[in-house]
Amino acid sequence: MSEVGKLVVSASDYASDDAKGRRAYAVAAALEVILARAAGPAGNVSLEDEFARLSTYADRIQEALAK
Repeated sequence: MSEVGKLVVSASDYASDDAKGRRAYAVAAALEVILARAAGPAGNVSLEDEFARLSTYADRIQEALAK
């Protein structure tokens, strides 16, 4: 996890192994996806659009981990 992810999780009141803690980690992972897309070669990433998808990304990460 990059510094972004670590800071997000450690800043959260939910840095534990309960449902809220797992959600905090999923959101941190989703932010990592957004960070990677923004830093990628495409150069035309809309952060506004990406942040609008943040919850969806986190949902999909949690769904994938549940399988």
